[in-house]
Amino acid sequence: MALSYRHQRPDTAPGDHRPGEGVPPGAAAEDPASDGGPDAPEGSCRHRRAHIVDSLFHGGGYATDASRRIFCDRCRLQRWLRVEAALTTCQERLGMVPPGSAAQVARACEPGRVDLTALAPEFRRTGHSLVPLLRGLEAACEDVSGEMVHLGATTQDIQDTAQSLEMRDVLDEADRQLGAMVRRLTALAEEHRDSLMAGRTHGQPALPMTFGLKVAGWLDELTRHGERLAQLRPRVLVAQLSGGVGTMAGFDGRGRRLLADFAAELGLGTPEIGWHSTRDRVAEFGSALAMVTGTLARVADEIRVLSRPEVGEVSEGWEFGRVGSSTMPHKRNPERSAQVVLLARLARSDAALGLEAMVQEHERDSRGLRMEWVAVADVSHHTLAALGILNEVLAGLQVHAERMAQNAHAFAESLCTEAVMLALSGSLGRQSAHTLVYRLSQQARSEGAGLRATLLADPAVSAVLTPDDLDGLLDPGRYVGESRELTDRALARARAWCPEATPEGAHR
Repeated sequence: MALSYRHQRPDTAPGDHRPGEGVPPGAAAEDPASDGGPDAPEGSCRHRRAHIVDSLFHGGGYATDASRRIFCDRCRLQRWLRVEAALTTCQERLGMVPPGSAAQVARACEPGRVDLTALAPEFRRTGHSLVPLLRGLEAACEDVSGEMVHLGATTQDIQDTAQSLEMRDVLDEADRQLGAMVRRLTALAEEHRDSLMAGRTHGQPALPMTFGLKVAGWLDELTRHGERLAQLRPRVLVAQLSGGVGTMAGFDGRGRRLLADFAAELGLGTPEIGWHSTRDRVAEFGSALAMVTGTLARVADEIRVLSRPEVGEVSEGWEFGRVGSSTMPHKRNPERSAQVVLLARLARSDAALGLEAMVQEHERDSRGLRMEWVAVADVSHHTLAALGILNEVLAGLQVHAERMAQNAHAFAESLCTEAVMLALSGSLGRQSAHTLVYRLSQQARSEGAGLRATLLADPAVSAVLTPDDLDGLLDPGRYVGESRELTDRALARARAWCPEATPEGAHR
């Protein structure tokens, strides 16, 4: 698990779009010992890893390498430099800065030109979240081009725009993980299209169904999330460039044209007006990710419940060496499924912070903005971690179809009372049939008798149904309704969203 800055990527041009851009290729990895690792000399800890996403021990359960690349401090500052370079480039095109300024600024913004680590004391001294970086950039520029940096912009213009780039990276990674999950679930639903199991409501046996239909329900919901994330992109992923209070006064009447060029330069959308205190976009981003994790938690919790030994219908993959308990050697706990549920709870809390940040005062309000700095990063860490962990679970998921069928047949009489009731309805009427079957089924359960025998002993039932009729009606495999066809519909829709999920020779 890479926790120091080891997520180096190839050097990128200012217009390139890659998560974690800006870390010099081949940069020396930090020595874990210098960061208070297990081999650090006593008393040498620098106390850098205080958040659980960066924990040497627990971090892998709360974040991913991809999410750390996106929200790494150094990469974030480098991303701000990229935005500043894009602004100067667009201003030079419009004749707002002297010719040649853009090239000088872009060169100064290249990774390694500004000593980002050296700026840390200045951030603390000034109490400002951007000015030290601007001063470092100015010092890295040749001649007077540094004086042209940040012309007419305000800090939040740069940081909101960079945050849009971060959110885009998160959505790109979420799409990749969702695609992998949809591919796995389509294969699982296809494989178990006919696998009989007991459908349950309120934790109790209800009606027969197939496991394929259960998986299709997960798949259908995840497909909608994929569509939802695509639909929010044009609304959410926009640039910010409107000056101190949103008037564009510092751009000499060319603000709207500059904004459009600036947004295009960075591959972002162009908002109609500034959105310094209008934060519905960020709230929508967090809420959508929290919804995704809600579905992931539903799937993971179903796996956790169905893996109980007394149910035994599925189980997480297991490898020798995984330990479930320090005191009970036999334990194989569904830890990964449980972690997904936990992450969904955290993501919901993160999303609530984003909603809280919508309530802002006047044209700008740092109280809400700084709340987003926590909410956006954390909801992204937790969502991407949940996606990655559940993909691991699904990749190794063991489905015990024989046990599913055994359970369904063991509860056959309970699962098929609706079938009996409907068979009697033609002669007795629906309500009368329900009353009769209700009375007899509750009687059988209270007395510990078999439902079939209790039904046959009742004259009203035996007058309509023969023993052979009841045998057929109490066979759960005959009462799965349109489970298979409904599974096929969900599969078709998922494959329309993710064509890669169509295996060669798949059922149509």
